[in-house]
Amino acid sequence: MSIDYLEIQGLRVEFDGFVAVDGVDLTVMQGDLRFLIGPNGAGKTTLIDAITGLVPATGSAYYGTHNLLRRKSHEIARLGVCRTFQTAQVFEELSVLQNLDMAAGSGRKARTLLRRRRSVPDIVQEALETIALTDHADQGAGSLAHGQKQWLEIGMLLVQNAQVLLLDEPVAGMSAQEREDTGQLLRRIGQERTVIVVEHDMDFMRSFANSVTVLHAGKVLSEGTVAQVQADPQVQAVYLGHAGTEPVHVTDGADRSETVNKGRP
Repeated sequence: MSIDYLEIQGLRVEFDGFVAVDGVDLTVMQGDLRFLIGPNGAGKTTLIDAITGLVPATGSAYYGTHNLLRRKSHEIARLGVCRTFQTAQVFEELSVLQNLDMAAGSGRKARTLLRRRRSVPDIVQEALETIALTDHADQGAGSLAHGQKQWLEIGMLLVQNAQVLLLDEPVAGMSAQEREDTGQLLRRIGQERTVIVVEHDMDFMRSFANSVTVLHAGKVLSEGTVAQVQADPQVQAVYLGHAGTEPVHVTDGADRSETVNKGRP
C-alpha cells in the first residue's frame, strides 16, 4: 500500500512586494512528527496558510497526487489536509460530543444535536478516546480547560479523517502537564498521519520532535534531528542574534552544549 506524504517545492508567498516565504522545499513523511521553528517573521504560519488555501502562493504543495495550491480551503480539507489555529476553534455553547458530531458531518440536524444519543458513532468514540475526553463527552466545550479545548479541536480534525495535520502553536498558554499530555497526543496521532507543528516552545520541541525544520527570512535555514539542528552554526547565529529574548541552556543530546535563545523562535 502506498503512503501519501506532503511534498512542498519552491513555495513562495509575496505580499505587495514583500516576500514572506521564499522558495521553500519541504518533504514530510507519514509518521514523522515534524516541528517548524524560527524567529518571529520567519514565515512559519504563512507557510501553513499557503498550504491550507488561506493565502495565494506559487510553487507546489503536493499531498499524494493533489497539488494543494490554488485550491479553496474547504477543498483542501476534503483531501484530508487540515489545520488548527493558535486559538482553538470550537463551538463553546455545545458539548464535546456535539462538537465532534458537527465536525464529523454526521447529517444530524441542528435541533437533534441537543438530544443525547443512544449510541455514539465509532469514529466519534475513537476520537474521544484518542484525545482523552471520553469522560467529558457531555461537558460544554466552553467550560473545558485551555488544553482540553486544543485537544477537542484536534479531535474535530480526526473525525474528518484528516491525514495531514498542521498545528499552529498547539501548546501556547498550556500548563506543564497539559504540554506533556499534548505531546503524548501528538505522538499517538502522528504514528499514522503526517503532522507538522509550528512551535515557539523549545523545551516542548526538544521533548517530542522527530525532526525539525528551521525557517529564517522565509527560507529553510536548517533541517534534521533536534541534535543536528541545535549543533548547526547557522541556527546558533540566528538565535544568538535575536534580541530581547531570554537565553537558555540547550543540549544537543551528547556531551557538548550550546547557549541559545529560548525567546519566540
